Amino acid sequence: MPEWILTAISSYGYAALFIAVLVEGPMATVFGAALASQGLLHIGGVFAVSVAGDLTGDVILYGLGRSGRVTTSLLGRRFGLRDGGRLAPFLARFRAHPGRILVTAKLTHAAGFLVLLSAGAAKIPFWLFLGFNLLATLPKSGLFVLLGWIAGAAWARIDFWLWLFSCVFLAALGIAVLIYLRRNSGVALPGG
Repeated sequence: MPEWILTAISSYGYAALFIAVLVEGPMATVFGAALASQGLLHIGGVFAVSVAGDLTGDVILYGLGRSGRVTTSLLGRRFGLRDGGRLAPFLARFRAHPGRILVTAKLTHAAGFLVLLSAGAAKIPFWLFLGFNLLATLPKSGLFVLLGWIAGAAWARIDFWLWLFSCVFLAALGIAVLIYLRRNSGVALPGG
């Protein structure tokens, strides 16, 4: 678990959460929601910042792809499309089905980096790109917020049960030591 995320979010709140979502993605959302379940952040704020951070990262990758500098060589190496002629059919397929490809990549988290770069390289209209991304980001972020909230609430219960178990174990150990001393020392202990 990247502890820097938890420490940064605990210390600096939503600004750190935004940067963490930009860098780490879903894990930062889970941590933010876990902190919200403990009352350190507001759950609505965690959701809003998670969506904003996720979309900002996607827009950056889209922009890199649209610039044409990064994508052609990266896609070429990744998919074996070494020249522009072989890359063109790949980008044409992307242009034909941008919504399906973007939403599937976002929801499955599979090859998201390459799909976002490809969306820019395929010159998918920005508002169309943003709309499909938002459509997929809302439920995805909501799921991670819910997961973090449940994990945070469970952590509080686990902490209580660990404390209770420790107390019971310590009491049982103390009683066992007293019984042992009483039987083996020949010294009369209180109550006997």
